[in-house]
Amino acid sequence: MSNLSLDLANSFKSLGVSTVYGEPVEFEGGSLIPVALTWYGFGAGEGENIEDGDENVAGSGSGGGGGGASIPIGAYVKAADGIRFEPNVVSLLAVGIPAIWVTGKALARIIKALKK
Repeated sequence: MSNLSLDLANSFKSLGVSTVYGEPVEFEGGSLIPVALTWYGFGAGEGENIEDGDENVAGSGSGGGGGGASIPIGAYVKAADGIRFEPNVVSLLAVGIPAIWVTGKALARIIKALKK
């Protein structure tokens, strides 16, 4: 039986820069490279035979799972006037609002603790 966790890790080796930066897209007078915030993870499991004397009591097992997400945050645009980053405002707000909320809650608790 092959090692499932090593097989999964080897299949995800090629991910990285290619998932964050997309293929360049050419347009009139320039090009753009899409940029995304990506993350992924996976898990694995294995099993074995448990023997009780001459008799096999349990069988083998396996497992696995994975998932990921990608949020388009903008694009690098190359035009005659140079290269600039154009953010995707909707995605940045979707990512930024929860972070700002958590920061505000943490500051409120810190201030409350300091007042005591």
